[in-house]
Amino acid sequence: MFVATGNEYEPSSVQWSQLCRHFEFHEILTTTKNFDESLVVGRGGFGKVYKGNIKNGSTVVAAAIKRLDSMSNQGASEFWAEVEMLSKLRHCHLVSLIGYCNHETEMILVYEYMPRGTLADHLHKLGTPLSWCQRLRICIGAARGLDYLHTGTGIEFGIIHRDVKSFSNILLDENWAVKVSDFGLSIVSPKNQASTYVNTLVKGTFGYIDPNYFATGKLTRKSDVYAFGVVLLEVLCRKRAVDNSLDCGIATWAQDSIKAGRLKGIVDSDIRREISTKCLKQFAKIAERCLDNYPKNRPTMAEVVLSLEYVLTLQENTYNLSQTASKTIFGRMVDKFSFSDSGQNSGMDIGSFMPKKPYMNLGSLTPKRWKQLTPREKFFQKNGALLLEDKLKSGVGSIKLFQAEELEKATMNFAESMIIERGGGTGIVYKGILSDNRVVAIKRSRTLDEEQVEPFMNEIVILGQINHRNVVQLLGCCLETEVPLLVCEFVSSYNLYHHIHHNTSSTGRFPLDSRLRIAHESAGALAYLHSDATTTIIHRDVKSANILLDENYTAKVADFGASKSLPLGHDQVFTVVYGTLGYMDPEYMITGQLTDKSDVYSFGVVLAELLTGLKPIDEEDKNLATVFVQAKREDRLREIVDRQVLEEVTDEQLDAACNLVCRCLDRESRNRPSMKEVTVELERLRRLKLYNLYLV
Repeated sequence: MFVATGNEYEPSSVQWSQLCRHFEFHEILTTTKNFDESLVVGRGGFGKVYKGNIKNGSTVVAAAIKRLDSMSNQGASEFWAEVEMLSKLRHCHLVSLIGYCNHETEMILVYEYMPRGTLADHLHKLGTPLSWCQRLRICIGAARGLDYLHTGTGIEFGIIHRDVKSFSNILLDENWAVKVSDFGLSIVSPKNQASTYVNTLVKGTFGYIDPNYFATGKLTRKSDVYAFGVVLLEVLCRKRAVDNSLDCGIATWAQDSIKAGRLKGIVDSDIRREISTKCLKQFAKIAERCLDNYPKNRPTMAEVVLSLEYVLTLQENTYNLSQTASKTIFGRMVDKFSFSDSGQNSGMDIGSFMPKKPYMNLGSLTPKRWKQLTPREKFFQKNGALLLEDKLKSGVGSIKLFQAEELEKATMNFAESMIIERGGGTGIVYKGILSDNRVVAIKRSRTLDEEQVEPFMNEIVILGQINHRNVVQLLGCCLETEVPLLVCEFVSSYNLYHHIHHNTSSTGRFPLDSRLRIAHESAGALAYLHSDATTTIIHRDVKSANILLDENYTAKVADFGASKSLPLGHDQVFTVVYGTLGYMDPEYMITGQLTDKSDVYSFGVVLAELLTGLKPIDEEDKNLATVFVQAKREDRLREIVDRQVLEEVTDEQLDAACNLVCRCLDRESRNRPSMKEVTVELERLRRLKLYNLYLV
């Protein structure tokens, strides 16, 4: 890792060759045709960027080749900083570094090529027609990338980008997916200052620089938040950060206009008629909070992501209401459930999976005839017409239809040795290696019984509409087989239950900051599920065993077979009671009335597990939720809190954490916080933890 020493970086002993490729200079010359000017696709503070096709392993890929200009005010420290950062960081919203070249005075970076260029190109140069929803999705993608830098990198104190801007640093691929780039100025906070600031020479781009950072030299993650607030205004107003048509910067102009009651007047005329009034006001509030003069009043990037996702659902909801009112809740869910129109992802036409006979009227099917249908036929009998009607179009990518033969090969014909989990009642999970060498998790229903098949169908529809880095990703499904198969991303390091209750090795310490980060990430994922204004998703089986952890202890919420979606305008649904004993909301158990607060209760039990190390129901059938609340009432929580937590926690932290758990475990759902409130409080506790480390 690079360590900040004054104002310079020094490379550590990281073996970059294992992380990204070192290119020979002659390869760069060949690719760029000796740096032919006709191949220049961009210019920045670092130097020129060339497009070229370069050999990477056994394939030739399009690459963006950034060459340090000898006249640039950037130099070796920025070059090695970017190599170090991007060779370690991998995220769908960060540009990928393919490799680098350092030859005599030449310093060159080789990235994946982003064919649509920068956000600023489309806003300010090309005049590209961008709908309001497109713009919101671009903002959300960039915010997710920055949130990952700040909190999700696995680096203990996160990374400050220090040069967030719409031109050169927010790129777009062929599908309009966002990639944050340019990490030459980025800084990893040193341990003794992580909770507050880094003292550094002021660097960045005029118009985006945080005034507080400019005045004091104190750099924090909130400096990135300020710069992102400027980007939000660019997207809304289609004006540059420093625009010749304005007497001041866009931040001052927009804030003054809003205060004067001219909010609608600052909106880009191309989208003025699209934006609902409520959506516009909420978006403006986010931008204003990001631009607050006092960094402590600005939101975290995690809060920005949640808030922007809420704005997008408001806008989509406005659009949906303008469509036919007869659409069912399932229809709205299916709008987000996607296959490619051409069938390219599956290597075959989707029509080959459809039943040859016309759709039956489900009401005319006898139970006997229904059981005779294959799982594939059941799925398409129920939903096929909707799937065809809506073209399965979605903003979250495509769900691939796998062939049975491919998955049989991937699992060595579902060999016992490939089993990684025997699910509670719904199926078995296998490790699989696909033909392209990707490692995946393949979930197989135990039986053909309809009660077992339905959760799989439900999971396909639910996961098909979710795109969140802390929710396990559904890659595809197979409906050819006797029982349905789900193909999900492989998460390598067991689940949270295992780490709390079964990790007894000598290296099995579970530090408080890891527990808080896992809790915060899981809470954020649940808040995301609950925040969809069109179809709020209730998980219905939140438990530590359904929170998977990857090699960096990043949390992934999984297992959506029992999940329920609430229709617009409803905050509850009556269902057959389902869940896991020890985690189930007592109010839901008694009444059958399911709300998003049922997930909050279950998450409260998970928090109690993290704090105490105790199981939700122990060998003596004692319920952890009851034990925890009673211990809090009797002021003896320290008797049950995990010893390792007690070694690291302060009284203030412990009180705050325990109060949050008890609020989640309130017997009356109306008294429980929302998952968004839980997320914000956990973020505060994480900051408090870092602050205390700084004081020490």
